[in-house]
Amino acid sequence: MVRGRPEPDPALVARVGRVALALPEAYEEDAWTGVRWRVRTRTFAHVLVLTADRAREYAGSPTLGGLDAVPVVTFRADGEELLALEAAGWPYLKPPWAPTVLALVLDERTDWTEVPELVTESYRLLAPAKLSRLL
Repeated sequence: MVRGRPEPDPALVARVGRVALALPEAYEEDAWTGVRWRVRTRTFAHVLVLTADRAREYAGSPTLGGLDAVPVVTFRADGEELLALEAAGWPYLKPPWAPTVLALVLDERTDWTEVPELVTESYRLLAPAKLSRLL
């Protein structure tokens, strides 16, 4: 973890973790900031706090809607889902450093029925075919 970076609320980490750890061979580990879930060596979900100083990297703008920081979960998507979520804008953020990575802002408006779907689909994209077939 990076010293001085805000860490996500443990309740958010636990909520995403319950979904992620139910997937075959998934495991949790501390990341450079926040917590991530992996299958083999590939990260399929990551909960972290996005600070305003890094907003341009994620959202293409210097602000986070006037907020100093927001918790997000990053995940992978592809095809039409990727295009649709990218086009939707806030609360979906598209970092330019990875073509298939998106971030979803986790706040009081979060649709928590959608989060398990996004995390599971991200897992499917990164897990070996043998593990994906177990779902």
